[in-house]
Amino acid sequence: MFRRRQGSVAGKVVFITGAARGIGRATATALVANGARVVLSDIDEQALDEVAASLGPDNAVATVSDVTSLADMQAAVDAGSARFGGIDMVVANAGIASYGTVLAVDPAAFRRVIDVNVTGVFHTVRAALPSVMERRGYVLIVSSMAAYAPLGGMSSYNASKAAVEHFANALRMEVGYRGVDVGSAHMSWIDTPLVQEASADLSAFDELLSRLPGPLSRRLPVEQCADAFVRGLAERKHHVDVPAGWVEAMRWLKPVLNSAVGDRLTRGLVAQFLPAVDADVATLHRSTSARNVAIGNVPPDAGAPS
Repeated sequence: MFRRRQGSVAGKVVFITGAARGIGRATATALVANGARVVLSDIDEQALDEVAASLGPDNAVATVSDVTSLADMQAAVDAGSARFGGIDMVVANAGIASYGTVLAVDPAAFRRVIDVNVTGVFHTVRAALPSVMERRGYVLIVSSMAAYAPLGGMSSYNASKAAVEHFANALRMEVGYRGVDVGSAHMSWIDTPLVQEASADLSAFDELLSRLPGPLSRRLPVEQCADAFVRGLAERKHHVDVPAGWVEAMRWLKPVLNSAVGDRLTRGLVAQFLPAVDADVATLHRSTSARNVAIGNVPPDAGAPS
């Protein structure tokens, strides 16, 4: 009888991008609690320093860096390798979102989402992969449930998360025979700053969630997601679905959800939701969260089209 390979993160060195807040921060904390050491990267210097200080210098090294710069990612990997001897595992987690339909979203915000969420994953993996290959380690690419079932009004986010899921699939082919395992993570609504800020900015967001059936409407705590990530890393999983049951089912239902049948099921809901999203974007004069603008994740003029 086949049994899933069990493992541990104890003693492993894990490189995490987007580590200052949300899932990245919670995962770093959970990994250290399970005996790992972490190399942390984020563009948000103050929040990143707070995480590193909470974990202690024996457990964490942090580098302020932008995933859209390969040089920044290489510098972060080099700093972690100098401190801890190398990188065993990667959590390519950094990601942002934009708001608005294709006709309403600011092109600069759209482009920045693709750059962070897709090119940033490539840079993260490219910089860390030599060490991970040497140690026959593991890479977890953070995608989303949006790769299975997209949501209108977030086309850049949907496209980016579908892209990195397939990036993970291709990477697995390239390095699997060399002893490196690759997984992709797919989460529903996690109570992260990204979700909190969308809820605050978009009047229709909470209304949309309330209209979704049962578990699809619930926001899960970041700690639950982090625990699933730690298990995924320890067991070197092919997929990490959070929560496991119904998100995994969405993966198998993906052809139906993205068919004419799925279109008919969602048409009435999006007809109410999307005009409200575009109206909010026009009122905000921005297509992403105020925090993304403040920390330089998007150009300061990336707002709603005039």
